[in-house]
Amino acid sequence: MGDAVLRVDSISKIYTMGEVKVEALKHVSADFYSGELVVLLGTSGSGKSTLLNIIGGLDVPSEGTLYFHGREMTAASEEDLTAYRRESIGFVFQFYNLISSLTALENVQLVTEISVDPMSAEEALKLVSLGDRMYHFPSQLSGGQQQRVAIARAVAKKPELLLCDEPTGALDYETGKLVLEVIRKVNEELGTTTLVITHNVSIAAMADRVIHMRSGEITEIESNEKKLSPSELSW
Repeated sequence: MGDAVLRVDSISKIYTMGEVKVEALKHVSADFYSGELVVLLGTSGSGKSTLLNIIGGLDVPSEGTLYFHGREMTAASEEDLTAYRRESIGFVFQFYNLISSLTALENVQLVTEISVDPMSAEEALKLVSLGDRMYHFPSQLSGGQQQRVAIARAVAKKPELLLCDEPTGALDYETGKLVLEVIRKVNEELGTTTLVITHNVSIAAMADRVIHMRSGEITEIESNEKKLSPSELSW
């Protein structure tokens, strides 16, 4: 599969709450390759969100190393980590985090105005099939449309990594599949390395690889010989 874009090497994360220590990750190692779509699958508390936050530079491990194109990000300065998040990472969360007083277009422009070489906000919204909704405010959009604006905002800066944390968690079945279709489209058309975390076993069928997590550990990594399109998924 070529060289890894991203390498997680024996990462552990321990949270201390008073006298109690919680081991959220236990010596997790994995490689992620250019242009692939990976699903991190596990129940609540399995460590998948913690791992995603460390990969995205939002958190630091207690032990272990994160490499991006061979560069040790766990040794990076705060300034370098900020640049990493701004230039290389696109985030999509379960809740859309749109600014209610701004239109869809203006929400996306917040990112394009501080990016190095972004696509236009209009282009990003057309990519997620919202070219006819760009002047609408979040209150005038459905949940699925708001999530697609959030995806447009994430991909407008042309990040190398797209990190999606339960992107369908707040959506109904049909709307969730539409959002997954947009994520697939971004992955295939832009070649963006994409990580999706979910507890929904059915979503795993659309991935190139599935990383199973339980109790802070990777229990299995499997490849899908035949990927399903989001329209073929059911749950």
